Formats: sequence, C-alpha cells, structure tokens
Amino acid sequence: MDKNAKIYVAGHRGLVGSAIVRRLQTEGHDNLLMKRSKELDLRDQAATGRFFHEERPDYVFLAAAKVGGIIANNSYPAEFIYDNLLIQSNVIHNAYLTGARRILFLGSTCIYPRLAPQPLKEEYLLTGPLEPTNEPYAIAKIAGITMCRSYNRQYGSAFLAAMPTNLYGPNDNFDLENSHVLPALLRKFHEAKVAGTETVTVWGSGAPFREFLHVDDLADASLFLMNLPDEQYQSLIANHESPALINIGTGEEVSIRELALLVKKVVGFKGDLIFDNTRPDGTPRKLADVMRIHALGWRHRIGLEEGLRATYKWFLENR
Repeated sequence: MDKNAKIYVAGHRGLVGSAIVRRLQTEGHDNLLMKRSKELDLRDQAATGRFFHEERPDYVFLAAAKVGGIIANNSYPAEFIYDNLLIQSNVIHNAYLTGARRILFLGSTCIYPRLAPQPLKEEYLLTGPLEPTNEPYAIAKIAGITMCRSYNRQYGSAFLAAMPTNLYGPNDNFDLENSHVLPALLRKFHEAKVAGTETVTVWGSGAPFREFLHVDDLADASLFLMNLPDEQYQSLIANHESPALINIGTGEEVSIRELALLVKKVVGFKGDLIFDNTRPDGTPRKLADVMRIHALGWRHRIGLEEGLRATYKWFLENR
C-alpha cells in the first residue's frame, strides 16, 4: 500500500480496528478514514453508500462487527446475524462500486465445523455442522466470505477474507457478561484479588482447548497480507481449494484450565479455582492451521504470557 493511499478502517475503535490503526500509523500511513458508529451506521445502506461514493477509499480493512462470547451469542442471536450481515454486505458492495483495490474482511475461526479435524484448514469450511452457541455469527461471517468470493469471480475484484483465532489485547471488552473467555478471566481474577475472595469460578469444565493471538500480531498480519505483491495476493484469491480465505493464528493451543492458571499467575491471585460444569464448554478444540500464512513468510511474535502481562497492565491503566 502506497503511503498516500486512502485507507478506510471500519470499526477503528474496537479491539481489532484500533490495533490496525496503530500499526498503520506506525508504518507512516496518515491518509486514514475513520468514522464512529454514531457518525456512520454501517447497517444503513444509504449512509454507507454515500460515504463510499464521497471518500472512495483505495483499501478497506473491514473490522466492524458485532462480537461477543458465549453469553452474548446465546442472548442476542438475532442481532449477531442481522447486524453482521448488514455491515459486511454494505461495506463490501460499496467498496466494489467505488473501485477499492483490496478489502481485508476479518472474521473468526468459529466459521469452521464444530467437530472438524484439527488443526482447522481453510478447506474445512462448510464440511459439517457449526457450534450451536455461535452459529448465527458464524453464518454471517461465512456469508461474508462467500460474498468476497462471488465478487472476485464475477467482477475480478481482489477481496480477501482472513479468519483470526481467539484475540485479546488493549481495547478488549472486559464485561463479564458479554466478553470472550480471556478478558473475562482477567477481570474475574483481578476483582477477586482486590476483594480478597478465596475462590474464582470458571465457566465449564476447563477441558476445551483454545488458541490465542495478541491483537497486535493480528494487525501485523493484516498489513502483511494487504502489502503482498500482486502475484502472491492473487494466488490466495484464486486458490482452488479455498479461494480468498486465510487463517491467522499462532498454531499453538492451551486448555481453558491452563489458561485460567496462567491468568491467575499473571494477576497474582492466591485463591483456588472452581470449574462450573453446568455451564457450556463450547467447541472442544479450535486450533487454526496456519501453514498457508507461514508459507507466505508471516509468523506471530508475542507469546501468550507476555501478551497477558501487557494486556493486564493495559487493563489496570484503563479500566
């Protein structure tokens, strides 16, 4: 991407979008388009169309989405499918209409079947039933992938879908009801430490395995993909097994029990853990196959304990 290129970061105040903005600015990109949701509701087709026709961005990072953990997905399934379908449809279509050169559409590895072989290869998409607890969100993201592929096939566009694994880092949502497992655990252990509580209850059995990627590594990977030479980028778009789709992750996993013990260590909580088996576990394993992005030359750099310590520090300074 040329330093003078006009770049639109949709969702620039969220966990992912804010990390992408930080990285773009570090790399010297200062022609950035950023709109708060109250300034531009991407669910509004007409408003989104006006914005794109007025600004005509060269590149689009589509990080705007309605996201949340198991509780939020179970509580608001209608909003998770409706809002995400509207946001991505309006952005992708208007980016095409106004001649955007590349789009990076960001989703999640929850798009893959619940019991797919591990690690999750890109070609496993649509080969089995989804995890019921996040099916509406996953279906919306699958629709976005299919939309990118369809526009590429019909119009010759260059729209790429990237599916990161579980993310964490600065600007995460630490709400105990609506957040993902890692930020929820950080807050739980911190509040227990401050209150002098003897135990912390963790949802589920602790047996499921998860992979965690620091959001700054995702931002690094996102710029890496957007800056790929045309030949390599087009090879992703035209991949015969799973076109326009690539995983972003670490290729490493930990159990929820191991994660809880690591968070306990980082926070400095001295009490005991209780696992509530009456609560849902979600998908048993969700490890991304990252061979495709590794073959292109990208690897993550931030280890889990290092990332946890930095995230806890940010939480203490900004909570």
